[in-house]
Amino acid sequence: TMARNEEKAMSMLARWLRVQSGDEEKKQERRPHLASLCETLPECEKWRGQILREITKKVGEIQNPGLGEFKIRDLNDEINKLLREKGHWERRIKDLGGPNYLRSAAVKDADGQDVPSSGGYRYFGAAKDLPGVRDLFRKEDVPIAKRSRSEMYKCADAAYFGYRDEDDEVLVPLETQAESEAQAAAVLEWHERQQLGGAADADEDDGAEPEPAEVFVAHVPVPSAEVLERAVLEQKKRELLSRYGSGDSDGEAEA
Repeated sequence: TMARNEEKAMSMLARWLRVQSGDEEKKQERRPHLASLCETLPECEKWRGQILREITKKVGEIQNPGLGEFKIRDLNDEINKLLREKGHWERRIKDLGGPNYLRSAAVKDADGQDVPSSGGYRYFGAAKDLPGVRDLFRKEDVPIAKRSRSEMYKCADAAYFGYRDEDDEVLVPLETQAESEAQAAAVLEWHERQQLGGAADADEDDGAEPEPAEVFVAHVPVPSAEVLERAVLEQKKRELLSRYGSGDSDGEAEA
């Protein structure tokens, strides 16, 4: 009986010490099941921080592939459950006027890579190498179908070659305006050149005397046109006589 009384006294003393240090209050204080039950922003921030610490701890544990398939699956389920609960608290914080944590809700793994997900369910650490999970995220190479020449020609209509560019009634007014501006600029440039050229010619006329025209001097006798025609006719006559005259002389020699 004395031993039992001492045990009760020790348990009461230990409980009193925990109450004095605040451990008993912390032990009895539990996170609300629904985020909507919390009415103060600091309390919501506290519960969100607690969830983040639990997620960090479990993500570190799930990196060990030696835990076994069932333990890894349980840890992965718990992490996904905590992530959903964290989203509830973040929405509650936003409703109470706090910061919007939902905008930066990208989930990363221990290596800083995006966590693969399927239908909102995410896989962390060794859970990505579980049977069936790797095949779930394997990307298959989709063959690129090549089009035949006839199929490509079906799309090459008149609009493809630019024959219908003027049908939209937008290109023609733009071209007309651009053409008018180009013509006005060309006329203005021509007038400026004419003015500059006229001023330069006037300066030259007022200054020096006109230079005399060059005189061509021939150092050999130059035949006239009649002499050239006569020489050409004589040349043609000699060619004809040499061609047909030699043929007649050959015929007479054979006779």
